[in-house]
Amino acid sequence: MSNLIDLKEKFFIAGSKGMVGSAIKRTLIENGYGNNKIGGEILGPSREELDLTDFTTLKSWFKKNNPSVVIIAAAKVGGIYANSNLPFDFILENLKIQNNLIELSWEFGVKRLLFLGSSCIYPKNCPQPISEEYLLSSQLESTNEYYAIAKIAGIKLCESLRKQHQFDSICLMPTNLYGPGDNYHPLNSHVIPALIRKFFNGKSEGSKFVECWGSGNPLREFLFVDDLASACVFALEKWAPNNNGSSPCWINIGSDYELSIKDVAMKISKQIGYKGEIIWNSDMPDGTPRKKLNTTRINNLGWVAKTDLDKGLELTIKEYKKYYLKS
Repeated sequence: MSNLIDLKEKFFIAGSKGMVGSAIKRTLIENGYGNNKIGGEILGPSREELDLTDFTTLKSWFKKNNPSVVIIAAAKVGGIYANSNLPFDFILENLKIQNNLIELSWEFGVKRLLFLGSSCIYPKNCPQPISEEYLLSSQLESTNEYYAIAKIAGIKLCESLRKQHQFDSICLMPTNLYGPGDNYHPLNSHVIPALIRKFFNGKSEGSKFVECWGSGNPLREFLFVDDLASACVFALEKWAPNNNGSSPCWINIGSDYELSIKDVAMKISKQIGYKGEIIWNSDMPDGTPRKKLNTTRINNLGWVAKTDLDKGLELTIKEYKKYYLKS
């Protein structure tokens, strides 16, 4: 089977400086893309260089640069605290970014578009593991529903363009991501970077205990960011859903394991060498009790995640020590 893209493509990675975007760029280069000698190119302007929420500015950029493949890895993201306290910011900014990018990709005849969503698009209490068909089947998790609604709107915009205009847009729904380049903000980070920061601080300060949010009981699936990047390149090369809507234009990307937040905390504290007690603050929200994706569709196409959690944590903690610890 021949690839749906070739080495001469001009890629535009929106969000190329973030954890996901930078991993995708690395993986594209490793697979031979972006080689100027054969006509390939990878464009990734920073937020300061290009405001994705400004339609007029972005339209001028598309007209000047004319990318053939667009990857939407740009988004306003954060953990439970940020999602719960900044709902307007999360829904409006994400809608602006993705609407502008998707509409202009269609208007300027982009060959393939890849939109990255999130597993939080699925209902809070839907059957497990979660299949693509469960989208919009019941109520969302309240702690991140504004972000989820924005992502669902992006999926439906891509789906409608496929149906009405045969525009080649695909959507990947990754599970909880972690890895080098993550956000370690004390309030706005996701669970793994938040725990890494907490345990390093606890170790350096000699704390007798570290307090973690929630009960620690929810089950979670995690995916190393480089595995997501490999899935993105694989999907761009190989996956072509039907335009008639007989199969979803979104596909789940996940790993083959899940474990409790308590177990994740134990793994991280052990790798960091923190010896104190772990205390769980059950006054803080847990979020969805379980969230395991069904990845049968992508696995049957030939892609599987390769990085186990212990190895992924080792690589992530190594990067944190190198770039974030105070000397």
